[in-house]
Amino acid sequence: MAWLNVSNIQHFSTGDGPGIRTTVFLKGCNLRCPWCHNPETISPLPQTLCFAATGHTQTFGVRMSVEQVVAEVMEDVDFYRASGGGVTVSGGEPLLQAEGVAALAKALFEHGVSTVIDTAGCVPWERFACLIDSADAFYFDYKTSDRAIYANMIGGDADLVYANLCRLIGSGARVRVRIPLIPGVNTCAESCVRMCEQLLAAGVEQVDLLPFHRMGLGKYEAMGMQYAFGDVQPLSKSEIDKIADIYRQYFEITVEF
Repeated sequence: MAWLNVSNIQHFSTGDGPGIRTTVFLKGCNLRCPWCHNPETISPLPQTLCFAATGHTQTFGVRMSVEQVVAEVMEDVDFYRASGGGVTVSGGEPLLQAEGVAALAKALFEHGVSTVIDTAGCVPWERFACLIDSADAFYFDYKTSDRAIYANMIGGDADLVYANLCRLIGSGARVRVRIPLIPGVNTCAESCVRMCEQLLAAGVEQVDLLPFHRMGLGKYEAMGMQYAFGDVQPLSKSEIDKIADIYRQYFEITVEF
């Protein structure tokens, strides 16, 4: 029996893929993005968040069998079929649990439900290989082309991420690149052009731009943690437009606010 370490299952999600979806957030991540807006998914251990303003508490992290996850997400199957939606597996980093995710995607495929995998791609290729035949698409978070920033700020290997992206596209998998626009990290014109040229060489055709926001601040407070990007201001509309104009010269783009 395959198992998954689940942080949370979010029903009726409209921002994690086409149509109405159920997003299965898995717990555990091998990166440490200081702007992360889902800090409760970083540790693989169960955590209880205490929201001081309301006195509400919420625990994240439970071990569930694939069969249990399938049973819960199939409660929304009518919405999937009516809207062209399905299930998105996110995190954390879902490919740290690749075998369980593959079992989930295969089970959903047998029920006629599509699966999207949302990954940052900083894992051995074998983690992707076991999913290519069962996942319908991959949403690939591409954070920066700067090796030093990736290593020192994020804690990952930019070369591994890029190699996986190239190989995934080359395999024929459906890949949608998503770029979080992080002030001071990847938003200057020079950085944007470097990103575009690298992604174009990988065979990317479409890019989603995700402007930075601070909506995760309350989670950090509830966890008793300091949010490193708590004082960073979101990009203005004009700043986002300038960035979008650069990417638009290379790709078909969408900007998700």
